[in-house]
Order: sequence, then C-alpha cells, then structure tokens
Amino acid sequence: MTNGHGLRRFREPAAGGPPEPRCELCSAGLGTGHGHVVDLDDRGLLCVCRACRVLLTHRGAAHGRYRGVPDRHRHVRGFALSTAQWEDLQLPVGMAFCFRNSRLDRYVVFYPSPGGATESLLPDAAWKRVMAVNPDVADLADDVEALLLRRTGELVECHLVPIDTCYDLVGRMRLHWRGFDGGERVRGELDAFFAGLRARSAGSGPAAEGGGRG
Repeated sequence: MTNGHGLRRFREPAAGGPPEPRCELCSAGLGTGHGHVVDLDDRGLLCVCRACRVLLTHRGAAHGRYRGVPDRHRHVRGFALSTAQWEDLQLPVGMAFCFRNSRLDRYVVFYPSPGGATESLLPDAAWKRVMAVNPDVADLADDVEALLLRRTGELVECHLVPIDTCYDLVGRMRLHWRGFDGGERVRGELDAFFAGLRARSAGSGPAAEGGGRG
C-alpha cells in the first residue's frame, strides 16, 4: 500500500525546482502571456501581471515612473525614407529602432549588435524631417512604442511595434550572431522576424490598433 509520504512527491513541486515566475511589481504569479512595463527611471523592462500592465498603461500612473507596454503592431506601408535621408541619420547598419524618450524629450535610436542594443547618435533635425513627411506615425507612444526600420537596398520597411518587440529581436540576434556581420543565421532570423510582423499586422483588426501618447 502506498502511504501519504509517497504520494506527496506527486502533489508538491520538487524541492529546488525553478521558482514560479512572478510579477516584478506586485509579486503575483505571471502564468502565460504576461506583459511588460517600462521603468522610465532605470530605462528597463519589467515583467508584470495583466492587472499591473493595464493599470500602468495610462500616463501619470505610479507618479509617471512606469508605463505599460501596449500590444499594437502595424506595418507602416509607404514609409518615406530615402537613401539620402538614411545616410543623413548616420545609421551604421541596415536595421534600427527609434522611439521618443520622454525624459530626454527627444528621439533616440538603437541597433542590434553582438553586445545587445547599441545606441547611436540621431541627428535631431534630420529625424524631424523624416517624421514630418510621415504623419501616419505621429501617434507613436512615448517610451513604449518604436519604429522598427530595416533597409534593403533602396527600400526601407517600417513597423510600429511595442518596445519589447524590439528587444526580443535584439536578443535573438545576439544569440545567433557569428563573425563580423552576424552571418547567415542572423539574416535568416531577421527575414523570419519581419515576415512574422507582416503577418501579424495583416491579421490585426481595428481593436488591436490601440496606442497613442495617452
């Protein structure tokens, strides 16, 4: 006959097993499909439960320190950015993401590298000219949404995405980076990632198009 002590090991988690992921703000269990908030003081992403993310989506919550990352993905077709304008932005690689840092009151730009997300100088006047001729992205939310840009030849593909999407891509590229330019594996990861963004945007209805500076 099996006793209670023998059954306990099937009912209870094994000692020393991985801890349950918890919200970094309220310590509630995260489960699956958790969200993120941006800590504007430390410029970091926090994993949070659904309740904390919704609460912090509105500007001014938590005295303005945290902002919930929305879930808006939009393929910005016809984004106007010529080769000359790309060169004016002084971007050293063919992919970058830009967002408005509300604390600095300016746009900043990052690009993936073997060491992670690397910040690059973004000439303010040149970027303002780009934004002026692309009114479709004027509602980009500060700190939590970004324009993800990829240049292929003379064409520039643009997606308006949550900021955590950009860091997800950076992490994937860092994991697979080989050699000076990343190698074939990284280029394949990029192709697959942008194909996924296009498919997600195509499948998004009006209900998924939330956002704005709120």
